[in-house]
Amino acid sequence: MTFIWMQALWLLLLTPLLVMAYFWALKRKKAAAIRYANLAVVKQAMGGTSRFRRHIPPILFLCAITVLLLAVARPAAIMTLASKRATILMAMDVSGSMRAADVDPNRIVAAQKAAKAFVKGQPRDVRIGIVAFAGTAFLVQPPTTNRDDLNTAIDRFELQRGTAVGSGILVSLQTIFPQEQFDLSPWGGGGRSQDFYPEAAPLGGPANAQAKKAPPEPVAPGSYQSALIILMTDGQTTTGADPIEAAKTAADHGVRVFTVGFGSTDGQVVGFGGRFMRAQLDEESLKQIADRTKAQYFRASTSAELEKVYKNLNTKLMKETRETEITAIFAAIAAVLAMAAAGLSMLWFNRLM
Repeated sequence: MTFIWMQALWLLLLTPLLVMAYFWALKRKKAAAIRYANLAVVKQAMGGTSRFRRHIPPILFLCAITVLLLAVARPAAIMTLASKRATILMAMDVSGSMRAADVDPNRIVAAQKAAKAFVKGQPRDVRIGIVAFAGTAFLVQPPTTNRDDLNTAIDRFELQRGTAVGSGILVSLQTIFPQEQFDLSPWGGGGRSQDFYPEAAPLGGPANAQAKKAPPEPVAPGSYQSALIILMTDGQTTTGADPIEAAKTAADHGVRVFTVGFGSTDGQVVGFGGRFMRAQLDEESLKQIADRTKAQYFRASTSAELEKVYKNLNTKLMKETRETEITAIFAAIAAVLAMAAAGLSMLWFNRLM
Protein backbone atom coordinates (compact mmCIF):
# COMPACT_ATOMS: atom_id res chain seq x y z
CA MET A 1 0.00 0.00 0.00
CA THR A 2 1.17 3.53 -0.78
CA PHE A 3 0.00 7.04 0.06
CA ILE A 4 -0.59 9.76 -2.52
CA TRP A 5 -0.07 12.57 0.00
CA MET A 6 2.87 11.19 1.97
CA GLN A 7 3.44 14.52 3.75
CA ALA A 8 0.08 14.17 5.47
CA LEU A 9 1.43 11.19 7.43
CA TRP A 10 3.05 13.70 9.78
CA LEU A 11 -0.43 14.10 11.25
CA LEU A 12 0.03 10.67 12.85
CA LEU A 13 2.20 12.42 15.44
CA LEU A 14 -1.09 13.56 16.95
CA THR A 15 -1.82 9.97 18.01
CA PRO A 16 0.70 9.77 20.89
CA LEU A 17 -0.39 13.24 22.00
CA LEU A 18 -3.98 12.01 22.22
CA VAL A 19 -2.85 8.96 24.21
CA MET A 20 -1.01 11.24 26.65
CA ALA A 21 -4.07 13.48 26.93
CA TYR A 22 -6.23 10.44 27.73
CA PHE A 23 -3.97 9.24 30.53
CA TRP A 24 -3.77 12.81 31.88
CA ALA A 25 -7.57 12.94 31.95
CA LEU A 26 -7.70 9.60 33.82
CA LYS A 27 -5.21 10.86 36.36
CA ARG A 28 -7.26 13.99 37.00
CA LYS A 29 -10.44 11.96 37.35
CA LYS A 30 -8.78 9.66 39.87
CA ALA A 31 -7.42 12.59 41.88
CA ALA A 32 -10.86 14.19 41.98
CA ALA A 33 -12.43 10.93 43.16
CA ILE A 34 -9.98 10.58 46.07
CA ARG A 35 -11.33 13.79 47.60
CA TYR A 36 -14.55 11.97 48.53
CA ALA A 37 -14.44 10.41 52.04
CA ASN A 38 -17.07 7.76 51.37
CA LEU A 39 -15.52 4.70 49.66
CA ALA A 40 -18.80 3.90 47.87
CA VAL A 41 -18.79 7.37 46.35
CA VAL A 42 -15.18 6.84 45.24
CA LYS A 43 -16.13 3.59 43.50
CA GLN A 44 -19.05 5.30 41.81
CA ALA A 45 -16.75 8.07 40.60
CA MET A 46 -14.30 5.50 39.27
CA GLY A 47 -17.03 3.99 37.10
CA GLY A 48 -18.17 0.89 38.94
CA THR A 49 -17.14 -1.40 36.05
CA SER A 50 -14.09 -3.43 35.26
CA ARG A 51 -10.96 -1.46 34.59
CA PHE A 52 -10.52 -3.05 31.19
CA ARG A 53 -14.03 -2.38 29.87
CA ARG A 54 -13.93 1.32 30.69
CA HIS A 55 -10.93 1.72 28.35
CA ILE A 56 -12.52 0.02 25.33
CA PRO A 57 -14.58 2.99 23.99
CA PRO A 58 -11.64 5.45 24.20
CA ILE A 59 -9.35 2.89 22.49
CA LEU A 60 -11.88 2.44 19.68
CA PHE A 61 -12.23 6.19 19.30
CA LEU A 62 -8.44 6.60 19.21
CA CYS A 63 -8.23 3.94 16.49
CA ALA A 64 -10.94 5.80 14.54
CA ILE A 65 -8.94 9.02 14.67
CA THR A 66 -5.76 7.20 13.60
CA VAL A 67 -7.48 5.59 10.62
CA LEU A 68 -9.01 8.95 9.69
CA LEU A 69 -5.55 10.55 9.74
CA LEU A 70 -4.34 7.81 7.40
CA ALA A 71 -7.29 8.56 5.12
CA VAL A 72 -6.16 12.18 4.88
CA ALA A 73 -2.92 10.90 3.30
CA ARG A 74 -5.00 9.30 0.49
CA PRO A 75 -3.98 5.61 0.68
CA ALA A 76 -3.76 3.60 -2.55
CA ALA A 77 -3.39 -0.11 -3.20
CA ILE A 78 -3.06 -2.49 -6.15
CA MET A 79 -6.55 -3.87 -6.66
CA THR A 80 -8.40 -5.92 -9.25
CA LEU A 81 -11.59 -4.10 -10.18
CA ALA A 82 -14.24 -4.14 -12.88
CA SER A 83 -12.94 -2.39 -15.99
CA LYS A 84 -14.20 1.12 -16.74
CA ARG A 85 -13.02 0.90 -20.34
CA ALA A 86 -15.43 2.46 -22.81
CA THR A 87 -13.92 1.57 -26.20
CA ILE A 88 -12.07 -1.37 -27.77
CA LEU A 89 -10.56 -1.12 -31.26
CA MET A 90 -10.08 -4.47 -33.01
CA ALA A 91 -7.41 -4.11 -35.73
CA MET A 92 -7.58 -7.19 -37.95
CA ASP A 93 -5.31 -8.41 -40.74
CA VAL A 94 -7.11 -8.90 -44.08
CA SER A 95 -4.02 -9.52 -46.21
CA GLY A 96 -3.98 -12.22 -48.89
CA SER A 97 -2.14 -14.64 -46.60
CA MET A 98 -5.31 -14.93 -44.52
CA ARG A 99 -6.74 -17.23 -47.21
CA ALA A 100 -4.24 -19.95 -46.15
CA ALA A 101 -6.07 -23.23 -45.53
CA ASP A 102 -3.79 -24.55 -42.79
CA VAL A 103 -6.74 -23.70 -40.51
CA ASP A 104 -10.11 -25.22 -41.36
CA PRO A 105 -11.69 -23.84 -43.54
CA ASN A 106 -9.10 -21.02 -43.76
CA ARG A 107 -7.49 -18.36 -41.59
CA ILE A 108 -9.83 -15.48 -42.40
CA VAL A 109 -12.98 -17.46 -41.62
CA ALA A 110 -11.45 -18.69 -38.35
CA ALA A 111 -10.45 -15.12 -37.46
CA GLN A 112 -13.95 -13.82 -38.23
CA LYS A 113 -15.55 -16.49 -36.08
CA ALA A 114 -13.22 -15.79 -33.13
CA ALA A 115 -13.72 -12.02 -33.46
CA LYS A 116 -17.50 -12.35 -33.39
CA ALA A 117 -17.28 -14.57 -30.32
CA PHE A 118 -15.15 -11.90 -28.63
CA VAL A 119 -17.67 -9.19 -29.53
CA LYS A 120 -20.50 -11.30 -28.11
CA GLY A 121 -18.67 -11.75 -24.81
CA GLN A 122 -18.15 -8.04 -24.14
CA PRO A 123 -20.48 -6.09 -21.81
CA ARG A 124 -23.28 -4.33 -23.70
CA ASP A 125 -22.08 -0.86 -22.72
CA VAL A 126 -18.58 -1.34 -24.19
CA ARG A 127 -18.17 0.31 -27.58
CA ILE A 128 -16.20 -1.71 -30.14
CA GLY A 129 -14.72 -0.46 -33.41
CA ILE A 130 -13.29 -2.51 -36.29
CA VAL A 131 -10.14 -1.55 -38.22
CA ALA A 132 -9.02 -3.75 -41.13
CA PHE A 133 -5.53 -3.56 -42.58
CA ALA A 134 -3.70 -5.07 -45.55
CA GLY A 135 -1.70 -2.81 -47.89
CA THR A 136 -3.55 0.07 -46.19
CA ALA A 137 -5.53 0.36 -42.98
CA PHE A 138 -9.10 1.59 -42.79
CA LEU A 139 -11.91 1.99 -40.29
CA VAL A 140 -14.74 -0.31 -41.40
CA GLN A 141 -16.92 0.16 -38.33
CA PRO A 142 -16.71 3.18 -35.99
CA PRO A 143 -17.00 2.29 -32.28
CA THR A 144 -20.54 1.21 -31.48
CA THR A 145 -22.52 -0.88 -29.00
CA ASN A 146 -24.62 -2.37 -31.81
CA ARG A 147 -23.42 -5.99 -32.06
CA ASP A 148 -25.28 -6.61 -35.33
CA ASP A 149 -23.37 -3.78 -37.03
CA LEU A 150 -20.09 -5.18 -35.73
CA ASN A 151 -20.84 -8.70 -36.98
CA THR A 152 -21.83 -7.30 -40.38
CA ALA A 153 -18.54 -5.37 -40.60
CA ILE A 154 -16.57 -8.50 -39.73
CA ASP A 155 -18.43 -10.59 -42.32
CA ARG A 156 -17.71 -7.92 -44.95
CA PHE A 157 -13.92 -8.34 -44.84
CA GLU A 158 -12.26 -8.39 -48.28
CA LEU A 159 -8.71 -9.71 -48.68
CA GLN A 160 -6.06 -7.43 -50.19
CA ARG A 161 -2.34 -7.47 -50.88
CA GLY A 162 0.26 -6.29 -48.39
CA THR A 163 0.42 -6.13 -44.60
CA ALA A 164 0.55 -2.72 -42.91
CA VAL A 165 0.62 -3.56 -39.20
CA GLY A 166 1.84 -0.10 -38.16
CA SER A 167 -0.88 1.61 -40.16
CA GLY A 168 -3.47 -0.57 -38.42
CA ILE A 169 -2.24 0.78 -35.07
CA LEU A 170 -2.23 4.40 -36.25
CA VAL A 171 -5.72 4.24 -37.75
CA SER A 172 -6.95 2.76 -34.46
CA LEU A 173 -5.32 5.65 -32.58
CA GLN A 174 -6.87 8.15 -34.99
CA THR A 175 -10.26 6.64 -34.17
CA ILE A 176 -9.65 6.89 -30.42
CA PHE A 177 -8.30 10.47 -30.66
CA PRO A 178 -10.14 12.06 -33.61
CA GLN A 179 -9.10 15.54 -32.50
CA GLU A 180 -5.42 14.75 -33.12
CA GLN A 181 -3.39 14.34 -36.29
CA PHE A 182 -1.48 11.12 -36.95
CA ASP A 183 0.87 10.59 -39.88
CA LEU A 184 -0.99 7.74 -41.55
CA SER A 185 1.10 7.36 -44.69
CA PRO A 186 4.87 7.08 -44.13
CA TRP A 187 5.12 4.25 -46.69
CA GLY A 188 1.65 4.23 -48.15
CA GLY A 189 -0.12 4.47 -44.84
CA GLY A 190 -3.68 4.12 -43.79
CA GLY A 191 -6.99 5.73 -44.48
CA ARG A 192 -9.99 4.52 -46.43
CA SER A 193 -10.33 1.83 -49.06
CA GLN A 194 -13.13 2.92 -51.38
CA ASP A 195 -12.47 0.02 -53.73
CA PHE A 196 -13.05 -2.72 -51.19
CA TYR A 197 -15.04 -0.82 -48.53
CA PRO A 198 -17.05 1.97 -50.19
CA GLU A 199 -18.83 2.70 -46.91
CA ALA A 200 -15.65 2.95 -44.83
CA ALA A 201 -15.83 5.83 -42.38
CA PRO A 202 -13.59 8.90 -42.79
CA LEU A 203 -10.87 9.18 -40.19
CA GLY A 204 -10.55 11.95 -37.69
CA GLY A 205 -13.41 14.10 -38.93
CA PRO A 206 -12.70 17.82 -39.30
CA ALA A 207 -9.36 17.49 -37.52
CA ASN A 208 -7.79 15.91 -40.59
CA ALA A 209 -8.61 19.00 -42.64
CA GLN A 210 -6.78 21.31 -40.25
CA ALA A 211 -3.10 22.13 -40.14
CA LYS A 212 -1.04 19.58 -38.30
CA LYS A 213 -0.85 20.37 -34.59
CA ALA A 214 2.00 19.79 -32.21
CA PRO A 215 1.74 16.34 -30.57
CA PRO A 216 0.56 16.29 -26.94
CA GLU A 217 2.93 15.62 -24.09
CA PRO A 218 3.64 11.86 -23.72
CA VAL A 219 1.95 10.07 -20.84
CA ALA A 220 2.94 6.89 -19.01
CA PRO A 221 2.55 3.76 -21.23
CA GLY A 222 -0.64 1.88 -20.45
CA SER A 223 -2.11 4.75 -18.39
CA TYR A 224 -5.04 5.54 -20.73
CA GLN A 225 -7.97 3.60 -19.30
CA SER A 226 -10.78 4.61 -21.67
CA ALA A 227 -9.71 2.57 -24.72
CA LEU A 228 -7.34 -0.11 -25.95
CA ILE A 229 -6.39 -1.85 -29.19
CA ILE A 230 -6.40 -5.57 -29.98
CA LEU A 231 -4.31 -6.27 -33.09
CA MET A 232 -4.43 -9.63 -34.87
CA THR A 233 -2.13 -10.56 -37.78
CA ASP A 234 -0.75 -13.67 -39.45
CA GLY A 235 2.15 -12.04 -41.28
CA GLN A 236 4.92 -9.49 -41.15
CA THR A 237 4.88 -5.84 -42.20
CA THR A 238 5.46 -5.28 -45.93
CA THR A 239 4.22 -1.69 -46.26
CA GLY A 240 2.73 1.16 -44.29
CA ALA A 241 3.99 2.72 -41.10
CA ASP A 242 6.82 1.22 -39.06
CA PRO A 243 4.97 -0.94 -36.48
CA ILE A 244 7.51 -0.25 -33.72
CA GLU A 245 7.25 3.52 -34.23
CA ALA A 246 3.46 3.18 -34.29
CA ALA A 247 3.67 1.26 -31.00
CA LYS A 248 5.76 4.09 -29.56
CA THR A 249 3.05 6.56 -30.58
CA ALA A 250 0.44 4.38 -28.86
CA ALA A 251 2.63 4.16 -25.74
CA ASP A 252 3.04 7.96 -25.68
CA HIS A 253 -0.76 8.23 -25.65
CA GLY A 254 -1.03 5.63 -22.87
CA VAL A 255 -2.98 3.21 -25.10
CA ARG A 256 -2.24 -0.49 -24.69
CA VAL A 257 -1.98 -2.64 -27.82
CA PHE A 258 -2.62 -6.35 -27.20
CA THR A 259 -1.19 -8.36 -30.09
CA VAL A 260 -2.33 -11.75 -31.38
CA GLY A 261 -0.09 -13.74 -33.73
CA PHE A 262 -2.08 -16.19 -35.85
CA GLY A 263 -0.29 -18.78 -37.96
CA SER A 264 3.20 -20.23 -38.29
CA THR A 265 6.58 -18.58 -37.79
CA ASP A 266 8.02 -20.98 -40.40
CA GLY A 267 5.78 -19.52 -43.07
CA GLN A 268 3.56 -20.98 -45.75
CA VAL A 269 3.35 -20.26 -49.47
CA VAL A 270 -0.08 -18.86 -50.36
CA GLY A 271 -1.45 -17.93 -53.79
CA PHE A 272 -3.44 -14.69 -54.11
CA GLY A 273 -4.32 -12.54 -57.13
CA GLY A 274 -2.20 -14.61 -59.50
CA ARG A 275 0.86 -14.27 -57.26
CA PHE A 276 2.45 -16.46 -54.62
CA MET A 277 3.60 -15.16 -51.25
CA ARG A 278 5.15 -16.61 -48.14
CA ALA A 279 2.98 -15.94 -45.08
CA GLN A 280 5.39 -15.78 -42.15
CA LEU A 281 4.53 -14.53 -38.67
CA ASP A 282 6.79 -11.81 -37.23
CA GLU A 283 6.49 -12.69 -33.56
CA GLU A 284 9.35 -10.48 -32.46
CA SER A 285 7.65 -7.29 -33.68
CA LEU A 286 4.34 -8.27 -32.09
CA LYS A 287 6.08 -8.90 -28.78
CA GLN A 288 7.82 -5.52 -28.97
CA ILE A 289 4.52 -3.75 -29.72
CA ALA A 290 2.84 -5.34 -26.71
CA ASP A 291 5.85 -4.73 -24.47
CA ARG A 292 6.20 -1.05 -25.42
CA THR A 293 2.54 -0.37 -24.69
CA LYS A 294 2.41 -2.36 -21.41
CA ALA A 295 0.09 -4.94 -22.93
CA GLN A 296 0.53 -8.64 -23.74
CA TYR A 297 1.29 -10.85 -26.75
CA PHE A 298 -0.70 -14.00 -27.51
CA ARG A 299 0.08 -16.77 -29.99
CA ALA A 300 -2.44 -19.01 -31.79
CA SER A 301 -1.70 -21.55 -34.51
CA THR A 302 -5.13 -23.16 -34.81
CA SER A 303 -8.74 -22.02 -34.92
CA ALA A 304 -9.39 -23.44 -31.43
CA GLU A 305 -6.33 -21.66 -30.04
CA LEU A 306 -7.41 -18.34 -31.58
CA GLU A 307 -10.85 -18.61 -29.99
CA LYS A 308 -9.18 -19.46 -26.68
CA VAL A 309 -6.95 -16.37 -26.98
CA TYR A 310 -9.94 -14.09 -27.56
CA LYS A 311 -11.78 -15.73 -24.67
CA ASN A 312 -8.73 -15.16 -22.45
CA LEU A 313 -8.62 -11.54 -23.58
CA ASN A 314 -12.32 -11.20 -22.85
CA THR A 315 -11.82 -12.38 -19.28
CA LYS A 316 -8.69 -10.24 -18.82
CA LEU A 317 -10.37 -7.07 -20.04
CA MET A 318 -13.39 -7.52 -17.77
CA LYS A 319 -11.11 -6.94 -14.77
CA GLU A 320 -8.18 -4.59 -14.39
CA THR A 321 -5.39 -4.70 -11.84
CA ARG A 322 -4.24 -1.18 -11.12
CA GLU A 323 -3.31 1.17 -8.30
CA THR A 324 -6.56 2.48 -6.83
CA GLU A 325 -7.15 5.13 -4.19
CA ILE A 326 -8.93 3.59 -1.19
CA THR A 327 -9.50 6.70 0.94
CA ALA A 328 -13.22 5.96 1.10
CA ILE A 329 -12.55 2.55 2.65
CA PHE A 330 -10.39 4.08 5.38
CA ALA A 331 -13.01 6.76 6.05
CA ALA A 332 -15.71 4.10 6.35
CA ILE A 333 -13.60 2.07 8.80
CA ALA A 334 -13.01 5.20 10.90
CA ALA A 335 -16.76 5.91 10.96
CA VAL A 336 -17.56 2.35 12.09
CA LEU A 337 -14.96 2.51 14.88
CA ALA A 338 -16.26 5.90 16.07
CA MET A 339 -19.88 4.67 16.12
CA ALA A 340 -18.82 1.51 17.98
CA ALA A 341 -17.01 3.61 20.58
CA ALA A 342 -20.02 5.88 21.07
CA GLY A 343 -22.47 2.96 21.17
CA LEU A 344 -20.52 0.98 23.76
CA SER A 345 -20.02 4.08 25.91
CA MET A 346 -23.75 4.77 25.91
CA LEU A 347 -24.58 1.11 26.59
CA TRP A 348 -22.16 0.62 29.47
CA PHE A 349 -21.90 4.10 31.04
CA ASN A 350 -24.95 5.96 29.71
CA ARG A 351 -22.72 8.74 28.41
CA LEU A 352 -20.46 9.55 25.46
CA MET A 353 -17.02 8.74 26.85
